[in-house]
Amino acid sequence: MDVKQLKYFVAVVESGGFRAASDKLNITQPAVSAAVAKLEDSLGVKLFDRNDRRPMLTAEGKIYW
Repeated sequence: MDVKQLKYFVAVVESGGFRAASDKLNITQPAVSAAVAKLEDSLGVKLFDRNDRRPMLTAEGKIYW
């Protein structure tokens, strides 16, 4: 886990999605997705339910938020 991954996680939550977060951070959407996936891997939990059009925080994601 690093600060950049946490920053991207917060941006996704605050922006309401990966695309909006990438626009806010001025980076590509795949870079945001990859950083959040690495954060999830390092924590051993899923932070977002990505089945809907808008990612929703999981119970674990709410704890980290």
